[in-house]
Amino acid sequence: MDIGKLALPAFFREKYAKFKRLTPIQTKAVQAGLLNEKSLLICAPTASGKTLIATMALANTLGKGKTLYLSPLKALANEKYKEYKALLEETAYNVAMSTGDIDSDSPYLAKNDLLVLTNEKLDSLLRHKVSWLADVKTVVIDEIHLLNDPSRGPTLEIVLTLLKDLISPQFIGLSATIGNPSMLAEWLGAELVQDSWRPVELKKGIYHNGKVEFYNKEK
Repeated sequence: MDIGKLALPAFFREKYAKFKRLTPIQTKAVQAGLLNEKSLLICAPTASGKTLIATMALANTLGKGKTLYLSPLKALANEKYKEYKALLEETAYNVAMSTGDIDSDSPYLAKNDLLVLTNEKLDSLLRHKVSWLADVKTVVIDEIHLLNDPSRGPTLEIVLTLLKDLISPQFIGLSATIGNPSMLAEWLGAELVQDSWRPVELKKGIYHNGKVEFYNKEK
């Protein structure tokens, strides 16, 4: 599928013009309704193109309402903030990041179109009943498999449950490792999109005495 022919804003197509064609998981996501604002759970190996799926969803929603990118880690949130700030720097859209531990409604977020937040920050915002929540159209959940994490999972489960009940946005869940993807997709109200393609073949082997013996090597 040709990325330049997708019904996405010009700033997106210009930024990613070097990627002539979509990867298999990206193609499946578009075919599953990514640009029709359908909720999707994306399960694919590292470096298979999951991040661009999230960016397509966010770019598709800008101008229709707010978009949220949820990150489990401050470092990852900072990385995504820089990436999206560069993407939107020549557009009329504004991006902001909030990862603070302070329990606040952070009123400055209201004037921004794309918000990069940690799960804990969104939890705080929901408890403050921020007025702009109704404007949220798309929510990307990075590392969604952390729902199963004893320390971070409960907070993420709470915020997703509240979002489903309060506004029912388009959810885009991203993960390379989910033990029960079908069950998670059903709970999220999303279609499961999976693919095993990766840009570099994954090989398994045993390192011993300075040598690596690979499994299933060709004879």
